Amino acid sequence: MLRLGVIALVVTGVAIAVVAGRSTKAEPSRPACDGFDFPVGAPDGVGYYDAQRFGENAHLGNDWNGTGGTDTDLGDPVYAVSSGVVTAAIDHGGGWGNVVRIAHPCGVESLYAHLDVIGVDVGMAVRRGQQIGTIGDAHGRYRAHLHFELRDRPLPLGEGYSQFHNGYLDPTSYIRAHRPTASN
Repeated sequence: MLRLGVIALVVTGVAIAVVAGRSTKAEPSRPACDGFDFPVGAPDGVGYYDAQRFGENAHLGNDWNGTGGTDTDLGDPVYAVSSGVVTAAIDHGGGWGNVVRIAHPCGVESLYAHLDVIGVDVGMAVRRGQQIGTIGDAHGRYRAHLHFELRDRPLPLGEGYSQFHNGYLDPTSYIRAHRPTASN
């Protein structure tokens, strides 16, 4: 009788799984990110608060506002939360406005929306803490704030709200759990 089981081997950074006599090659292991900072008031979010938290009203990100209220944060700097490569820097119009997306080497994607100014181009390598744009209002659609999402893989732009959180990370919790260490 064939005994079913899983054996995992790591060979030169690639995981190989053998299941019931069949092998499948998994994705190569990903490099670590250089830690995560907050996208405003870098590195710790000082001077800002999360006006609409992840999961609140089915929200898929955080809405960062300056503590001065109303539009006092319009034009404030927005920073890359971790090093990576810009995959989108475009005006999506509608409720999104100007959007920047960054792919990070650990497989996480960050999304910054409603920007007033985009300060990066697609394909550009960015460092954690580098300014990538400024807080906006989606061309007058909202009060100034930064809509910020973290995803565990590239996903379609989406709607910013959904009862289904699969693929989305709680940005504040994730950043707090992945702060830079002295070595990075």
